[in-house]
Amino acid sequence: MNNLIKLVDGQARLVADDWTLLREEQGPWPDGPLILPMTLWRERLETNGTRRDGLLVQPDDEVEALGPWLKELPLIAVEFPSFRDGRGYSQAYLLRTRLGWRGELRAVGDVLRDQLSHMRQCGFDAFAVREDKSAEDALKGLAGVSVLYGRSVIEPRPLFRRR
Repeated sequence: MNNLIKLVDGQARLVADDWTLLREEQGPWPDGPLILPMTLWRERLETNGTRRDGLLVQPDDEVEALGPWLKELPLIAVEFPSFRDGRGYSQAYLLRTRLGWRGELRAVGDVLRDQLSHMRQCGFDAFAVREDKSAEDALKGLAGVSVLYGRSVIEPRPLFRRR
C-alpha cells in the first residue's frame, strides 16, 4: 500500500507503509508485518502463536467476535470491496464505540477521496487510498464536512447538544 494516509496528532499525513496486505495465502510468507484475513490470521495464531499480525476484516465478518483478541492486535484493516458497500462504516463504529478499540483502524480496498471525511467520523485513522488515485488529492477529502449534525466517534454529541 503506497497511498497510505494516517492521522498523526490529529493531522493527516502521507506515510510509508511497512505492512503487507495478503487477501489469500501465497507461497512462503513475506517478511515484515502482515495484514491477514480472519481465517489466515486464526490459523497462523494457532500454529505459530504469533500476535504481531494485523487483521483484515471483510464485510461479512462479525467484529463482535474479536473481543478476546482486541488487546493483542496491532492493527485492524476494514475492507471496502466497493465504494457503494457501507458495512465497513458500521464495523468501524462498533469497534471504536462498543468494543473500545484504540489501535490503528485502517480503511482498505475501494477507498476514495469523497469517503474519507465520513470514514474519519466512524473512527478510521488510516486510509489506504486506491492505487489508481492520488493520495495527495485525497488528503483534501479529510477536510470534508465542516459541521456535523449527528453524532460520530469524534463528536458523540449531536449538534443540538453542543449549543
